[in-house]
Amino acid sequence: MAGDELHILPAGAGYGIVIGIGGVFALFMLGLTWLQNRYTVFSTAQAEEFSTASRSVKPGLISAGIVSSWTWSATLLTSSTFAYDYGVCGPMWYGAMGTLQILLFALIAIKIKANAPGAHTFPEIVLARHGKLAHVTYLFNGFATNMLVGACLVLGGAQVVEALSGMNVYAANFLIPIVVGAYVIAGGLRSTFIADYVHTVILFVVILIFGFLIHATSDLAGSPSRLYDLLLEASEKMPIDRNTEGSYLAFRSVDGLVFAIDILISGFSTVWLDQAYWQRAIASRPETSVKAYILGGIAWYGIPFGFATAMGLGCAALTFNPRFPTYPNPLSPEQVSAGLSAPATAITLLGKGGAVLMLILLFMAVTSSTSAELIAVSSLLTFDVYKTYIRPKTSSVKLVKISHYGIVIYAICLAVFCCILNVVGLSLTWLLTVLGIIVGGAAVPVGLILLWDRTSTVAAVASPWIGLVCGIIVWFITTRKRSGSITVATTGDPTNAVAGNVTSWGVGIISAVVLSYLFPSKYTSTDPRHIERANKIQGISVGRSPQPGSSSPVEAPTKEASATDEEATLSEKPTAPVPPVTSEQPEPFVPTGNELVDFLESKQMEPMDPVLVKKGERLAWGAGMIFLLIAVILVPFTLFGTGYIFNRAFFTGWVVVSFIWVWASVIICVIYPVVESAGAVTDISKGLYSDIKALFGYKKPKVNSGASAA
Repeated sequence: MAGDELHILPAGAGYGIVIGIGGVFALFMLGLTWLQNRYTVFSTAQAEEFSTASRSVKPGLISAGIVSSWTWSATLLTSSTFAYDYGVCGPMWYGAMGTLQILLFALIAIKIKANAPGAHTFPEIVLARHGKLAHVTYLFNGFATNMLVGACLVLGGAQVVEALSGMNVYAANFLIPIVVGAYVIAGGLRSTFIADYVHTVILFVVILIFGFLIHATSDLAGSPSRLYDLLLEASEKMPIDRNTEGSYLAFRSVDGLVFAIDILISGFSTVWLDQAYWQRAIASRPETSVKAYILGGIAWYGIPFGFATAMGLGCAALTFNPRFPTYPNPLSPEQVSAGLSAPATAITLLGKGGAVLMLILLFMAVTSSTSAELIAVSSLLTFDVYKTYIRPKTSSVKLVKISHYGIVIYAICLAVFCCILNVVGLSLTWLLTVLGIIVGGAAVPVGLILLWDRTSTVAAVASPWIGLVCGIIVWFITTRKRSGSITVATTGDPTNAVAGNVTSWGVGIISAVVLSYLFPSKYTSTDPRHIERANKIQGISVGRSPQPGSSSPVEAPTKEASATDEEATLSEKPTAPVPPVTSEQPEPFVPTGNELVDFLESKQMEPMDPVLVKKGERLAWGAGMIFLLIAVILVPFTLFGTGYIFNRAFFTGWVVVSFIWVWASVIICVIYPVVESAGAVTDISKGLYSDIKALFGYKKPKVNSGASAA
């Protein structure tokens, strides 16, 4: 094993963290699910709540969920490897190339709320707009993306656990998804949001510990100035090929730029084709979906930028310290490929304690992201396979059971797939490098289906397959020409892979545009089931009874049917007093119980006000373009083009900015969700307090029937 020198923990430590902490966390989440079912109007026995969290999640929790879903083991391990291999450019390139897709996805989020507010999955939207052939095409790409993403998560985490503790990698491949699946089955999508939040809190605590050690307190580094001196020494002893003067302190790195392109294209594939991100957009409140994705993108940027600056550059700086685990040798290529640069830094700083912290950090990253993948795949199996092709007329309770089966099936298939990849010797870095080749052709076309009205059915169906075929051909030809043979090592070479990535992604986009002009006809579903799920609006509005079976749009309320002040704030204050009824004043419709759930869901399924849609689109475009111009083009390419080598003052400022960004991420992902959910916490606390008093005979239990806990 490439990481034998890093085996400083017993195998029991690995099993203890995976089973022990995972089991405790599963019990904790089961408890939270019980509280939700008892003290709020939302029940995980209903399919809408299980799969979409009743489309009522607030922006802070959505942001934390986005950050958690996008913080893979690869985010921590590969970004650090990026810094170790290519110097100071690595953390910024990784952060910038992974954030852009999140910000641009805000455009898709607002389009979902405007045009398909009742959808559960992105293939459902494709089915209604372009028919079954297109549906199968994107369903395949969705499954492929989730399988590859899940492998990056689980296999990457399992290999590091094995490297640090000696735990059997195959046992880890099975135990990680099984432990996570336990609380996902119990709590559905809302439980994954809460799990994401708790995981994110722990993740930031550990990141801050390592950041303070490297930049402030450790006797091995302890300040940006000391780190700068150590990087100068590392640049002399192990210079980086194709960096300016071989320096770790030079932003111009040709190989780093190549890898950045790989990350950009893989990022589009793993965000725009991952049902987990569509599910978060679907679960968000319509009026705050854009805000959630913008905040999530800004917050996520701080993690690879701050963590890799500390741990990746720290690995290079501490390589020649006697406490380094492979001293006097640097990490081997196999260890670097396995993502062991950050764990090596942790061990150098804290010994066994550092290894334990690193395992906890990776466990939080892996399990939170895996939970999102589990619920995402179960939704695809439930709504796009079972309900579409097997049994269209199915009760909500039955759909929840199918979702449970889907979670189990995916967990087992993912574990087996990871074991196969490990047997044939495919690493985390290899998977991340070639992922865009396999699914990149469909990445942008799936977005164009919502973003560009001219996208035709032929373009939607053909462009992913054309991109895939062209990408594989160019990948193999480039590998053969440049490296002489086609092997795991040569196909994973960043330059070989980037040729296939760019081809698959670029040809997919070009094909979608060209075919839309050449074959402009569009398929439009006439099946009411498809239309309802792609643009579902129930006939429930304040002041009138539900209209069973209605799937046609509900017109804007008239003056007579408009809500009163109390009714307009129903979602915030569902138990507000209703004015007394007189003979002159008809009794208003104030829903309770299941009616209240239906009312809340129907309000979230109504298409957004066009004025708000335009406003959201402008905000999304503005945020995306500003980030693109500054963080992707202006700053990095200025530093790249000038070949500037950081001096001590500039490097110190660079480190300070990276650390401040981590703190900004903490405010967005840790503090903001608590502030916005204070009402929900208060409601649940009151209900729990009433039950405790009733248990001791003080008063009758009072279960909250309100909706503020949404």
